[in-house]
Amino acid sequence: MSEPEYDKERPEGEEEKEEKQEKHEEKDWDEKWHRDPSNALVWALILVWAGVVLLLGNLGFFRPFAFLDAWSLIFFGAGLILLLEAGVRVLLPAYRRGVTGRVILAFVFLGIGLAGMIGWHLVWPLVLIGLGVIIILGTLIWWRR
Repeated sequence: MSEPEYDKERPEGEEEKEEKQEKHEEKDWDEKWHRDPSNALVWALILVWAGVVLLLGNLGFFRPFAFLDAWSLIFFGAGLILLLEAGVRVLLPAYRRGVTGRVILAFVFLGIGLAGMIGWHLVWPLVLIGLGVIIILGTLIWWRR
């Protein structure tokens, strides 16, 4: 009968390798975080936007505008913030990385926000067309590389 795996001793140096690898992975993530803090900044901006909109809604600022509700504005603003981030990532080489997922999420948020303002029947076909165009463009750009 063989011994269970956890009872066997590891060859010398293997534990040190694992420790170094864990430290290296930790360092990579930490370095990536310091080089690209925009992700945290974007989500913090979305939270601040949501808080401001909810506060203004509770204070009655949206009463004159019957078609506006707080959640529609929150989603619309979050979509704009995500689109802005995608634009910055495309324009600034230091922060460049794939933005297709962000743009898709931005379009979904914009669609949810606009649907609450002008209606689902107009917005969702446009969102679906926009998403399809983005996916086609992303595929064509990837194909050319």
